[in-house]
Amino acid sequence: MSGLDEGCSDPAHTHDELSEPPLRGLKLASHGVLEKVQQRGRSKCAKCGGSRMFFCYTCCLLVDVSLHEIPVVKLPVKIDIIKHPNETDGKSTAVHAKILAPSDVTIYTYPCIPDYDQDEVCSVLRFVEQLRLTMNRFSTTVLPSTTEQVVLVFPGPGAVTVQDMVQRLHEKTDSRSSGPRLKRRKLVNVPADAHATEDPGSGAPDETKSSESRAHPVQRVVFIDSTWNQTNKISTDERLQDLLQVELRTRKTCFWRSQKGKPDTYLATIEAIYYFLKDFHEQCLAQEYSGEYDNLLFFYSYLHTVVNKSKEAGKKEAERREKQRQTEARL
Repeated sequence: MSGLDEGCSDPAHTHDELSEPPLRGLKLASHGVLEKVQQRGRSKCAKCGGSRMFFCYTCCLLVDVSLHEIPVVKLPVKIDIIKHPNETDGKSTAVHAKILAPSDVTIYTYPCIPDYDQDEVCSVLRFVEQLRLTMNRFSTTVLPSTTEQVVLVFPGPGAVTVQDMVQRLHEKTDSRSSGPRLKRRKLVNVPADAHATEDPGSGAPDETKSSESRAHPVQRVVFIDSTWNQTNKISTDERLQDLLQVELRTRKTCFWRSQKGKPDTYLATIEAIYYFLKDFHEQCLAQEYSGEYDNLLFFYSYLHTVVNKSKEAGKKEAERREKQRQTEARL
């Protein structure tokens, strides 16, 4: 699970969207390949040798499934997932996002966190913007903007909704541009290949961003992958303190590993990513949502069905045994 195994969403969305049966109405690729793999049983991961079903959650690789057999999702922003070192790999849904959107998702293991220093970013961007404007005076070619804004999806007192996020980012950038430079914090750089699961080049912004992505200030979104009780260490890390926090407030989880004593607004990591992107598509890109990111739930929705069927079968078996016990007691 995740600390956004504990997120939430926007007031415009109601519980009806997640009413029974859960996850209905999604535009998903066929689960036929997963059904066949389940019938064959577990296989060994080609890299670590672990016994796995569908994918290896340790190596972020498919197992007994070919790349062309699963959907690949293109995201409008880059996703960074900061995973708690004590988070159980087999219980986390973060790997779903990495496998289904490999070019846009990177998983880091804490304390490895990318440098999100916003003061340094703003200083560089002001120079680039001045250069761009100067060059445009002598050329009809418009250079693409390189502005990259980063937000953290995590609940908290100062967190805003997705709807309010863009306005707050504009205000934040304006205040940094006009205000004095703050001294940059000293950060400890950890080699990415020692902690991160990343495709070559996936950590850098795309050079060919669409006009839609250039029109909004959000280019990278950070999620925390941890149980709720373990999130504090990551969420309070100084390297994340300058990031605008975005909160998903009313979404309901249908994760089968619910955390005891926690409300149903605590989402699995893949749920938080999916609902953020859906809200982002509608409220920031101002486009009608037509299932563009539904396949992020490709594995999740299938596993949800399998687990629920197993639970229902177990419940019926328990009821049968109880009836048998009561019958024998009367004899």
